[in-house]
Amino acid sequence: MPRPKNVLFYTAVVLLFGAGIYGLLVFGSRMETASAAPAVTASAESPGPAAEGFAESLRHPASLLLLQMIVIVAAAKGLGALVLRIGQPPVIGEMIAGILLGPSLLGMLAPAAHAFLFPASSLGTLQLLSQIGVILFMFVVGMELDLESLYKNADSAVLVSHASIVVPFFLGTAAALLLYPTLAPAGLPFSAFGLFVGVSMSITAFPVLARILEERRLSRTPLGTTAITCAAVDDVTAWCLLAVVVALVKADGLGGALLTIFLSLLFIVGMLFLVRPRAGRLLGGRAASVAGDTGFLAAILVFVLVSALTTEIIGIHALFGAFLAGVCIPRGAGLREQLRHRLEALSSVFLLPLFFAFTGLRTQIGLLDDWQSWLICAGIIAVAIAGKLGGTLIAARWTGMGWGDSFALGALMNTRGLVELIVLNLGYDLGILSPRIFAMLVLMALITTFMTGPLLSLVGWLRQRPLPAAVQGSANL
Repeated sequence: MPRPKNVLFYTAVVLLFGAGIYGLLVFGSRMETASAAPAVTASAESPGPAAEGFAESLRHPASLLLLQMIVIVAAAKGLGALVLRIGQPPVIGEMIAGILLGPSLLGMLAPAAHAFLFPASSLGTLQLLSQIGVILFMFVVGMELDLESLYKNADSAVLVSHASIVVPFFLGTAAALLLYPTLAPAGLPFSAFGLFVGVSMSITAFPVLARILEERRLSRTPLGTTAITCAAVDDVTAWCLLAVVVALVKADGLGGALLTIFLSLLFIVGMLFLVRPRAGRLLGGRAASVAGDTGFLAAILVFVLVSALTTEIIGIHALFGAFLAGVCIPRGAGLREQLRHRLEALSSVFLLPLFFAFTGLRTQIGLLDDWQSWLICAGIIAVAIAGKLGGTLIAARWTGMGWGDSFALGALMNTRGLVELIVLNLGYDLGILSPRIFAMLVLMALITTFMTGPLLSLVGWLRQRPLPAAVQGSANL
């Protein structure tokens, strides 16, 4: 209980100084000149001063960014939970949420709300935050890459994986011959456009594939082990090809491209054969003790950012440096697992939805406004599926896998997901992709990722289905 003396003092102070403030306001109001501008009477159509004040506060960059984050994260996680109920990975819902918040739906149904929520002046900040999320994500992808497993299963994995790259790369480059006259940006050389379309057809989303295998309890099966290994080889090869393409596009002339490629190879060799062994010796024995240290986490983040900055300066992209930084982290004492849990809480939950939204703001499905555009989009999707799923299926069957496992492996390798969106945004930023072809390729990434689950379920259903009597009889002969 407060003492009466303190209550009396508190009351006296509030009353005395409150009366003084009121008196000052009254005295100051008498100093106003008669020539002051008359107050504007609010009309029935205009919002009141309070509403105008709230709107003006929301237009402040900090307030607008907070509002954007609230809307984006809520929409991404809500749709992610919804698609999880139908057996799809949550990343599908997050990708769809990003597109729905863009001009394809929100901008069409409520253009005023879309313009208020995502004005052009705010997109730079949103892009920078989303890039930080992608850099952290690529670092986690690099940590999940198991080089030792690649060495053990190199024969079949390299054969299947490279077949799943070469075939869609060839088909994508061939398709680019037809797409180039009408869909490529003006003045862009065909080599840059054709190579990039080929790479975009060859991508496999290694993290999404790993999550699908875990959810379906296939990780430790022969199919799951093969899929993980092939996807890892696929990722490494595709990112190397993409680095070469980016170097060719960004460099000035052949000499600049060769210098960029040489510096990139030098950086890769240094990271794999100098930094990685030293990191293993430094952290391998005491990883469990340092993994929970905030100072250690800060040092890891600095290492990631320095690696990303190095590849950005070299002339490829910050994503490659972050990916290699993840590869250099040793596997001992659960270090990778602890780092992954810590960083995924920030990147996957908070920053990556911003990337999906930024991608959605670039995706203008309304540009596909005639049947010819939709026919071209369907053709791109068909080429992507035929190249990736078909190439993987044939190569896997050649190595001795059964038809069912070969088809399932092809369906898994056909998963493109978030990694494809990262590649497409890179092409958009470099001016390789026009808005129309960008929208088509985003739809291709969505559809090829969405179909993975149903195709795996189809394979499982066919395996459990009893054979007809005639087929059983012929099989026994």
